[in-house]
Amino acid sequence: MTKSTTVLAIASDHGGFEMKEFIKKKLIDNGYIVKDFGTYSKESVDYPDVIHPLAKAINDGEYKMGIIMCGTGNGAQITANKYANVRAGLCWNEEQAMLIRLHNNANIISLPGRFLPLDQAWKIVEVFLSTNFEGGRHIQRVNKISKILK
Repeated sequence: MTKSTTVLAIASDHGGFEMKEFIKKKLIDNGYIVKDFGTYSKESVDYPDVIHPLAKAINDGEYKMGIIMCGTGNGAQITANKYANVRAGLCWNEEQAMLIRLHNNANIISLPGRFLPLDQAWKIVEVFLSTNFEGGRHIQRVNKISKILK
C-alpha cells in the first residue's frame, strides 16, 4: 500500500482543531489521502461526537489507521477504545508512538492538542505511521486486549 492509496482517518474536538488542521495539511503534502471526521472549526464540540464515527470506521475496517486529538488526548483515546477492533494509544513523544505500533499494533494515535508544539506532534505522527507491528510475543498479548473478562 502506497501513501497515494493510503486513506488516513483524522478527527478532533475544538481543543485539537489547530493541531488537526496542521497535521492534515502535512499528511496531504506527504502524499496521504485524508478522511476528516471533524470538527471543522474552533467552536466547542463534545469529543465523542467526532471520535465515535472515526473509531467505528476503523473498527469496521473502513480505514486501517487514524489520528485523533482533543485537549489532553485522553477523552479521545478513551472514546476510541470502546470499540473491540480499535487500539488507540495516547502519545506525547516519538518513543511512545514507536512502542504503541511495535508492541500494541495500535491503529489509532491520540495526541494532546493543547500540550504539544505542532512540529513535535507531526514528528510523533511520522513515527507512528512509519513503524510496523513487531509481532512475535506481542501477538498473544494484543489478541487478549479485546477479550471480555467476567
